[in-house]
Amino acid sequence: MDPTEPANEAKTLITAAFAVHVFTACGAACALLALIAAVRADWPQMFVWLGIALFIDGVDGTFARRLRVADLLPRWSGDVLDLVVDILNYVFVPAFAVVAGGLLPQALAIPLGILIVVTGSLYFADRLMKTSDYYFRGFPALWNVAVFYLFLLKPAPWLSAALIAALATLTFVPFHVVHPVRIAHLRVLTTGALILWMLLALVAVARNLEPGFWPLAGLCLLAIYFVGVGFLRRHHP
Repeated sequence: MDPTEPANEAKTLITAAFAVHVFTACGAACALLALIAAVRADWPQMFVWLGIALFIDGVDGTFARRLRVADLLPRWSGDVLDLVVDILNYVFVPAFAVVAGGLLPQALAIPLGILIVVTGSLYFADRLMKTSDYYFRGFPALWNVAVFYLFLLKPAPWLSAALIAALATLTFVPFHVVHPVRIAHLRVLTTGALILWMLLALVAVARNLEPGFWPLAGLCLLAIYFVGVGFLRRHHP
């Protein structure tokens, strides 16, 4: 047996583990590209980059657990990295889109953008943001998704303002929201709903955020499902 084999294998494992961190950090690159698109008011392109970041966030944890990244690279905190990337994509870029996108009454745009970043930052700092069985507590600062629906539905500016204020308030209300990847209860149904949601979201972006009645109706029904399934939670630690 070659004595260098164990050392080479260890290097390979460490390299693979660090590659997962790099993969997660690419979400920050997506945030920058999304912000550049938002500055140009290219909202479909912005949502493309936010969608890629959402995909990265959805799968990087699986890679990290399978490759034992936390054990192999204790110097690097995957949890902190994930939170940094998430606050950029889930909170900061969507807040800019809210301020710059003409969705709100002009006088309220900046104050509500500030409300988004303040409440979103507090949410990601909350050590109890998730239950022991991986449900989110309160509105999980998914402002990227919320703003996506505002761009699709185009409600009156005053109604958009009211919805943003309501979601910011719900950040601190202890109801449960399903994690679409990690929750075992109804996993098959939820996974199917998530795949369908992604497909319909792609249709919406490809059609310049004018998806038509049926794709939009599907996206709205799926949103109701993802909110409602949290109320079917079995375990209450």
